[in-house]
Amino acid sequence: MSETTLPPHDPVNERISAPKLFTLGLQHVLVMYAGAIAVPLIVGRVLGLQPAEVAFLISADLFVCGVVTIIQSLGASKYFGVKLPVMMGVTFASVGPMVAIGAANPGTEGARLIFGAIIGAGVIAMLIAPLVSRMLRFFPPVVTGTIILVIGVTLMRIGINWIFGLPVGPTAPKIVDPAHTAWLNQVREMLSTGAIPPVPQGLTISPSVDNPNYATVQSMGIAFLVLFTIIGVMKFARGFWANISVLLGIVVGAVAAGVMGMMSFEHVATAKWFALITPFHFGLPIFDPIMILTMTMVMIVVMIESTGMFLALSDMCGTKLERPKLSAGLRTDGLGTLIGGLFNTFPYTSFSQNVGLVGVTGIRSRYVCVMGGAIMIVLGLIPKMGAVVEALPVAVLGGAGLVMFGMVAATGVRILGGVDFKTNKFNGLIVAISLGAGMIPLIAPDFKMHLPHAWHPLIESGILLASIWAVALNAVFNGTTRGDAEAEARGVAMASDGGH
Repeated sequence: MSETTLPPHDPVNERISAPKLFTLGLQHVLVMYAGAIAVPLIVGRVLGLQPAEVAFLISADLFVCGVVTIIQSLGASKYFGVKLPVMMGVTFASVGPMVAIGAANPGTEGARLIFGAIIGAGVIAMLIAPLVSRMLRFFPPVVTGTIILVIGVTLMRIGINWIFGLPVGPTAPKIVDPAHTAWLNQVREMLSTGAIPPVPQGLTISPSVDNPNYATVQSMGIAFLVLFTIIGVMKFARGFWANISVLLGIVVGAVAAGVMGMMSFEHVATAKWFALITPFHFGLPIFDPIMILTMTMVMIVVMIESTGMFLALSDMCGTKLERPKLSAGLRTDGLGTLIGGLFNTFPYTSFSQNVGLVGVTGIRSRYVCVMGGAIMIVLGLIPKMGAVVEALPVAVLGGAGLVMFGMVAATGVRILGGVDFKTNKFNGLIVAISLGAGMIPLIAPDFKMHLPHAWHPLIESGILLASIWAVALNAVFNGTTRGDAEAEARGVAMASDGGH
């Protein structure tokens, strides 16, 4: 009687019992939840949308997160899906350009411009996916580390403004003195007598009085409560609880804000328990070529990062990642971005903190992430979930934003920590110039006032300016053929845990 040979264990395709599968999938959702809801909150508020519309953006984001996660992990034909345990979420790299578009075009028109750029970039990303997998040599650690550092520094401005107040609007540091306004109105009434000359066109009174709504003790207290909660959980908790420290900090801050009367649940009460996510909610998208080009450049950077993530994940799972499979994974980044634009949400990529969770738990079954995707879809179909998140005071998000966005910057520093600055003097120059270029829109936002308006969407993002300079300078000083590009990409991915 011959011995029966058992098939080798395949951890990626391992089938897990339903209760355990649900628990592990929920863990992946909780780890990424805070990062997943941040982008729709940022963009929705920059656009000046109503609370119900911002809540819809959150629900749409959760829904599409789930759909794209299932496509990526389960696979859809040989052309889509890397078929590894991957959770997909909105990339922070896209926030800078979207904020620039939204600030220049508030309201639904800005939303339509953003979604048009995302749809266009998604289509292009799908077409160039096979080429991107061969572009690794243009994105060594000195380039990717610099870009991620600039992304983090750029986003920190948003988190800080969440704590203290926006530079303009009801929470601006200074407001107009009511006495000055009353005087100017009195002067206007006297114009009819002819006793004084007409008021010059466009004359206004500048804000000069301290705004009591800016940097309030309440807001700062809530933000630092969230921050200290995250620090405490990270210090004393282990495993799963440490992985959801940001989410726990937001929950503690929300409870405190509710007790202090800083939260309004009016929109939560009126929100439905179930609603479908409909495409083109804000109207048909507007396709602007410059904005599409801008978002396409973001997608190229995102796909390069995804390449490293997939290579690192395949090593974790003990499976070889062939180039067609890698192209299918990158093509899904493009497909997810296209779906995002159609369903009123944003560009998608693999979340690095969830890749880190695969290493922590040792569970490599892709069906865990498929379950996580199903949970995200269900959450997206419950509008009350989006309304609860939208009701959070921005100060709560500010405390969490310091950690989330700061970790993005720290990830860039960690990647640059592996770069050779000692024997290669050019690497320091690449980082210095690219970082400086990335800071221009932050420090001098009006630098483009005399340049053609059509260029503005392309140059008002510090992330894109830094990316262009870093790639170009690296090509000039270091060339594009040094070293093992795939090995370097793996190293970058392993260093970027939590980078999204």
